[in-house]
Amino acid sequence: MRMFRRIGFLLLLSVATVANANLVIEITQGRDDAMPVAVVPFALEGMSKMPENVAQIVSDDLKRSGLFKPVAPGDLLSRPTGKSDAIWRDFRVMKTEYVIAGRVESDGRDRYKIHYELLDVNSESSLLKSSITASGEQLRPTAHTIADEVFEQLTGIRGAFNTRILYVTVDRSERRPYRLQHADADGHRVKTLVHSDEPIMSPSWSPDATKVAYVSFEGDGLPKVYVHDVRSGDRRVVSDYPGINGAPAWAPDGKKLALTLSKDGSPEIYTLDLINGELQRHTHSRFIETEPRWMEDGKSLVYTSSRSGGPQIYQLNLRSGKSKRLSFNGPYNARPDITPDGRHLIYVHRQNGQFKIGVQDLVRDTFNVLTTSGMDESPSVAPNGTMVIYGTQQRGTGVLEAISIDGRVKMTLPSAKGEVREPAWSPFL
Repeated sequence: MRMFRRIGFLLLLSVATVANANLVIEITQGRDDAMPVAVVPFALEGMSKMPENVAQIVSDDLKRSGLFKPVAPGDLLSRPTGKSDAIWRDFRVMKTEYVIAGRVESDGRDRYKIHYELLDVNSESSLLKSSITASGEQLRPTAHTIADEVFEQLTGIRGAFNTRILYVTVDRSERRPYRLQHADADGHRVKTLVHSDEPIMSPSWSPDATKVAYVSFEGDGLPKVYVHDVRSGDRRVVSDYPGINGAPAWAPDGKKLALTLSKDGSPEIYTLDLINGELQRHTHSRFIETEPRWMEDGKSLVYTSSRSGGPQIYQLNLRSGKSKRLSFNGPYNARPDITPDGRHLIYVHRQNGQFKIGVQDLVRDTFNVLTTSGMDESPSVAPNGTMVIYGTQQRGTGVLEAISIDGRVKMTLPSAKGEVREPAWSPFL
C-alpha cells in the first residue's frame, strides 16, 4: 500500500497559488435517454461581452451530468430571455421539453446581475425564476449555482456542480514535480496548495471545505498528518507519532479526524479530537486496519482490514467498539467511501487480477463493478451521491475519471500537463 512507503518529503511552498493548467473533461460515455434541453445564450444589457459565458457553463454542467442533452446554440429557432418572449412552438418543433433563458445586466464596475428562468415547454410555464448578482471573478461559481438549481428542479436531486475536487498532480519535468491542487468540479479555476519535491498522500476535505488534511514526510523523513487552511495557507501538524501516521478522514462535524497509526505496533484505527488533542484507539488486532471513512451520522466508520486474510471492508461502531464485515465479493476489497445517505458503499475491487471500482448497495445487498480500466484506485463520492471520482491509468499516465453510481455516465479528467491522482470530492460549498 502506498501509505506504508517511507518517503523523504520536503515541502517548499504551502500557500495557495493560482495555476493555469485546468483539468480537461472528456465525456466518454453518456445515457441514450438523456433529456434534450435548450440553454439559450443570455442576452447582454449594457455591455458587448462578459468575462465568462454563463449560459455556456450552465449548458456544459448539465451535459456533464449525462442526464441532459443541450441543444447546440446554432440550432435554436429563437432566443427568448424568459417566459414573456418565449415562442413555444419553436421548442416543440425541436422536441425540447425545457428551456433555460436569461439576461445579464452590468453596472460597468465589474458587477453583474444575472436573471434566469427555467421554462416548461409543455405547460408554457416558468418552473424557476430568480436572479443573482456577482463580480466577474465569481461568474463561474455563480453559473454552477444556476446549474445546480436547474438540476434539482428537474431531477429532485441536489446539484453538485458548484463543488470542488482535491487531487495530487505529478509533472516529472519540473524540479518540484508534486502539487496538491484543487479545482472546480468542471476542472477550471485550479489552485495549488502545496508544491513539493516528494509525493503527497491521502488528501481529505473538511466538512465545510475550508481545510484539508494530508500526509507528508517533511523534515525528518517520518510521516506526519497536516491540517491546511485552504484560504490562508496556514497549516499545522496534528499527528506526529512514532511509525505510521496516515489516511486522515474528517468527521461530519469537523471536530475530529479518523487516522491510521502504528505507534502501538500494527496499523490501527484511531480518532483525534482536533480541539483538545485527545487520541482514542478503536481497533485492537495484529492485522492491518486502515483507510477509515466516516458514516454520515458520525457514529461509525467504514475501513479496510486484513483480519480475514486479505483486505476487506468492515464497519466499526464507535460506541460499542464492535466491527462487522461488509464486503464478501472476492478476496480483495479496499479503500472504501460511502454515499451521504449511507446506502452505497464504494471501494476498490480486484477482479481477475485487475483493480476496478465497485459499488455495493447495503440495503438490497447487491454488488456491481462500475469500471473496466483495471488500474483504478482512490474512489471519492460526490456530495449528492450521484457520481464517483477515482484515479486510473491511461497509456501509463495517471488520470482521473468519474462515473455515475449506476455506471451509465463516464468522463475522463486528465491533467493538461503531467499526471493526476488521489482525488477527493468536496462537500457542498
